Amino acid sequence: QVRLVESGGGLVQAGGSLRLSCAASGNIFSINSMGWYRQAPGKQRELVANITSGGSTNYADSVKGRFTISRDSAKNTVYLQMNSLKPEDTAVYYCNANIWTIVGGPLGLDYWGKGTLVTVSS
Repeated sequence: QVRLVESGGGLVQAGGSLRLSCAASGNIFSINSMGWYRQAPGKQRELVANITSGGSTNYADSVKGRFTISRDSAKNTVYLQMNSLKPEDTAVYYCNANIWTIVGGPLGLDYWGKGTLVTVSS
């Protein structure tokens, strides 16, 4: 199967920066897209940013201009550079990837990391 391993979460003051990383491994044939979601207490899980195999990106309005998603296709890794962090960015951040596996069926499936906590203090 596929495993997603996240790193880079932690505690930072408002206005600071963090860089999240997520590496996918396993019997991967192709990755259609990778992205980051977050869930704060009492709120729905929401898309933060994603990037397709072709390099197209999509951002939540709340993070546009502050966060940047990027990829290293050779390493099956996606990054999220988070600048000008605000207390409302505090959440558990989850890595997501839509992947076709080598031995699986024709359907690309979504895989999730375990999440990493980002806490922004005021």
